[in-house]
Amino acid sequence: MPETDSNPIREAIAEAIAEHPTILFMKGNPEAPACGFSARTVAALQSLDAPFAAVDVLPDPRIRQELSAISNWPTIPQLFVKGELVGGCDIVMEMYESGELAQTLGVERAAEETAEPLSAVAQPAAGLSIENRLG
Repeated sequence: MPETDSNPIREAIAEAIAEHPTILFMKGNPEAPACGFSARTVAALQSLDAPFAAVDVLPDPRIRQELSAISNWPTIPQLFVKGELVGGCDIVMEMYESGELAQTLGVERAAEETAEPLSAVAQPAAGLSIENRLG
């Protein structure tokens, strides 16, 4: 019965997804990802210079539980674009490699650059080391 009543965490997640054109639910934050999958996803977004909001799911296990209930996706990270789930790390990386992620995010210039940064994205050493594309 509590699920049909007010659920502030689920409502906050749904509001965040609706409010931000691109939002990543991840372990840690973009400056200090707490897992390799989150780090790779952040690196792909940053290499495309795509603005995105990020939510750390680690401080409260209910965030992850409610997010998975909303998205029907069990793993973290989860990337949403325009309110729709794009997917987790593997899907984001496949889309990045093919250029589809740049298209989905509305970033035209990165389409020809996908192969080169992917190798750098695949093995980030730390959160700060992935922001090395100052061009």
